[in-house]
Amino acid sequence: MTVLLLNRRRISAKELADRFEVSTKTIYRDMDTLSQAGIPVFAHQGTTGGFEIMEQYTISRQYLSLGEISSIIAAVKGIGTALQDATYASLHEKVTTLLHQSDKHQEGHRPESLVFDLNPWGLGQAARDKVNTFRRAIEDTKLARFSYMNSNSSESERTVEPYALILKGNVWYLHAYCTLRRQFRVFRLSRVQQLVMLEERFERRAVPAMESYTWDSEWIGRLLARVTLLFQPQVRYRVGDSFHPDMIATLEDGSLRVEGEMTIDEWFFGMVLSYGSQVRVEHPFHIAEEVVRRARQIVASYEN
Repeated sequence: MTVLLLNRRRISAKELADRFEVSTKTIYRDMDTLSQAGIPVFAHQGTTGGFEIMEQYTISRQYLSLGEISSIIAAVKGIGTALQDATYASLHEKVTTLLHQSDKHQEGHRPESLVFDLNPWGLGQAARDKVNTFRRAIEDTKLARFSYMNSNSSESERTVEPYALILKGNVWYLHAYCTLRRQFRVFRLSRVQQLVMLEERFERRAVPAMESYTWDSEWIGRLLARVTLLFQPQVRYRVGDSFHPDMIATLEDGSLRVEGEMTIDEWFFGMVLSYGSQVRVEHPFHIAEEVVRRARQIVASYEN
């Protein structure tokens, strides 16, 4: 309850009662208990009334368990792996000071039970440089210019007002206002080339919340289609790694049918071809034909 009050400016007795599934009478009794324990809780009357804690009051280390502090440390370390920023190394040191000496000794003699590694597998220095360049541009409100290539290999020059970096799954994206399209767009960083942070600054705009977005295939020029793939039993382990369980059905002979909306781009065809004879496109027919055409091109390149 104390943590909730610290994170909210003011909260009514009814809200607290609903949150903790008790009566408002119990809430008033709990508030008296908190006050007697030395926590500066104030009650305000009226329609906008409620309880709040003195603004200067902060939570003490004693309210955090060793496990909770360890989780915070793990999260901070995870952010540091993705951004390689000295700020997070310093933050890690500060958070670690929340541990008592006996806690530190205990932590040093047990394996980490929770690891946040926000650094995608195989991320090279060039990709990290993009992240750090955009981050500096966001902090300094400076424009950025880059060449952007979509999945159809169509390239365009973009100048953007960068607002936020997003790590979705294991892929970095940039949320920015595109001066070419004159609207906010989401760019995939792996498709960004020749990135330069400009000296010109920009005035911040009202930014649409990311929660209001639904995935738009136009962000990266992709086509969505409902596809059915049939995989042989020998590649079961790969199929489980590549597709959501809800898309996979196991047939009587042990083969796997994968069905669902998929993005039809170069990655898709590369993925299908990587399975060789262990997969067949059952639907739609035009995608199956395209896979066959590409396979024949591969064979022809060796014949020549």
